[in-house]
Amino acid sequence: MDQVLEDSPLLEVRGISKRFGATQALSDVSFDLRPGEVHALMGENGAGKSTLMKIIAGTYSPDSGSIHMMGNQIVMASPRDAMTAKVGIIHQELNTFPEMSVAENLAVGNEPTTSFMLNRRKMISDAREKLERVGAVNIDPRTPIGRLSVGMQQMVEIARAVAEDVKVLVLDEPTAALSMSESKQLFGLIHQMRDRGMGLIYISHRMEEVWELADRVTVFRDGKLVGTKDMRAAGRDAVSPNDIVRMMVGRDVDDLYGREERELDKVRLEVRDLTDGGAIGPVSFDVRAGEIVTMVGLIGAGRTEVGRLLYGADKVAAGTISLDGRQIRVRNPGDAVAKGIGMLPESRKDQALFLEMSVRDNTAMSTLGAFSTFGVLNFRRMKSKVDEIFTSLRVRAASQSIESRSLSGGNQQKLVLGRLMLEKPALMILDEPTRGVDIGAKSEIYRIIKEIAATGTAVLVISSDLPEALGISDRLLVMREGRIVAEMDAQSATEEVVMEHATGVYADQNPRMTHEQP
Repeated sequence: MDQVLEDSPLLEVRGISKRFGATQALSDVSFDLRPGEVHALMGENGAGKSTLMKIIAGTYSPDSGSIHMMGNQIVMASPRDAMTAKVGIIHQELNTFPEMSVAENLAVGNEPTTSFMLNRRKMISDAREKLERVGAVNIDPRTPIGRLSVGMQQMVEIARAVAEDVKVLVLDEPTAALSMSESKQLFGLIHQMRDRGMGLIYISHRMEEVWELADRVTVFRDGKLVGTKDMRAAGRDAVSPNDIVRMMVGRDVDDLYGREERELDKVRLEVRDLTDGGAIGPVSFDVRAGEIVTMVGLIGAGRTEVGRLLYGADKVAAGTISLDGRQIRVRNPGDAVAKGIGMLPESRKDQALFLEMSVRDNTAMSTLGAFSTFGVLNFRRMKSKVDEIFTSLRVRAASQSIESRSLSGGNQQKLVLGRLMLEKPALMILDEPTRGVDIGAKSEIYRIIKEIAATGTAVLVISSDLPEALGISDRLLVMREGRIVAEMDAQSATEEVVMEHATGVYADQNPRMTHEQP
C-alpha cells in the first residue's frame, strides 16, 4: 500500500543553531518529517547533517531553537529523552555488544525476569518475535551478535527500535558496509516501516539509493539548509541528480566522472594465471600505460584479494606478474613499492593512515629517502614537495602539522593518493577509492585518478560502485568466485549486463558464450 503523507509534521525542528568554538555547525535550521515519509538528508561531510541528527537524538543540546513532536514542544537533553519521545537512531558505527547474544542485545535495559532471576526462555522467545517483525527470521537469537554480518547486526538494531515502537527512525549511512542483497533487504524493510506510518530520516551520500527511497530530499551546506526537493509531489523525472549535486556543492557539476579519451600506450602490467592456491584464481589480465581498468563484482568475489596479491600483502602460490615487460616477484608491500607498485587499501584508517601523525608525515612517510642526503632529512624540501602535492590535490588542511584524524574522509583519502603520487609507481591499485566520501570529494578524486592515468601510470581500480566503475574506466573486469568471468569496454557496458556476469545469470543463460577464464 502507498501511504498517503499527512500534512501535519510528525517531527519538527525550528530555528536550530549550534556552535562548537569558532565553528558554526548549524545556522537557524528548520526541518520537518511527516508520518509515512522517507526524508533524505544530503550534503558534503561537515555540512551539518550529523550535528542535526545528534541534536534530535539528544546527544547534543542546541544553542537556540526548538524541537516539536506531533505538535508538542519537547526537550532532548539526553538519548533517554529521545527514547521517551519515540525517536530511534541507527548509527553508521553500530551500537551493539559483540560478545552478547542477539537476544541479550535486544533485551538490554528491559530483561524479562522471574522471581528476580533472568527468564532466558522468555528473552529468546521475545527476541524471535522482535526479529520476525522486521523479517529477520533467519537470525538465531542465541547467536553472539559479533558473529553476524554487519547487515544482520543492523537488522537487530532496527528490530530493537521497532519493538520500542519508535515513531521516528534515523538511519545514518545504513548501507555503507552492506552487500547488495543486504541493501535490498533493508530497502524492503524501509518501505514496510514507511507504509506503517513511521517517519524515517535517511542520511546517505549514495544518489541512487536516495532516488529509490526518498519522498523528499533536503540538502545541507556549510551548516545551513539550502533547499528541499519534494520527489513525490514533483515526480522523480522533474528533479535531476545534478539539481541535488548543485545544491550540495554550490556549483554546477555537469559531468561527475568527466569521461575523456586518453591515448593508451604499451602494456605496463601483465598478469598470468595468478592464484593464492585457494579461492582466488587463476586470473590473467593486462593494464596498459594510461589506462584505468576497474574490477567489479559482488562482495566476496575476490577483487580485493587480487589487489593484495599484486601488492605483496598476501602470498602468491603460482602465476606471474610482469611490469613493463619484466617479470617480478613481490615479497611484501615494501618490495612492491620498490618495484613500482603502489596501493590505496580498502580501509584508509586501518591500513593506510596513522591518524595521530601529521598530514605531512603521513604523505611523505614512504619517500623520506628522496628528501635525504647522506641520511640527513632536508625538511624544507620535503615540506615544499608536500605543499605542491596538497595544492595539486586540493587537500583542505589548516597546516601540514595537524593530526590526520582531524581531516574529513575525502581529505584523508587524498593524503594516501598524495603519498602514492610521491612514490611515482608504474602501477597504482586503488581499492574503493571513494568509499565514505561525499559527492564533492568524489568528483575531485575522479579528477585526480584521471590525472594520474594521464601521466602514463597503469591504474587498477577496485570498486563496488557500478556507476563509478562505468563512469571512470576504460575497461571493466568482472569477478565471480575468485575468477575473472568477463571483460568489457566500459563505454558500451551497462549495469544490468555487469550484474548478470557478477551473479552468474549470464553464464546460466549462455553456457557456451561465457567469457570466464579457464
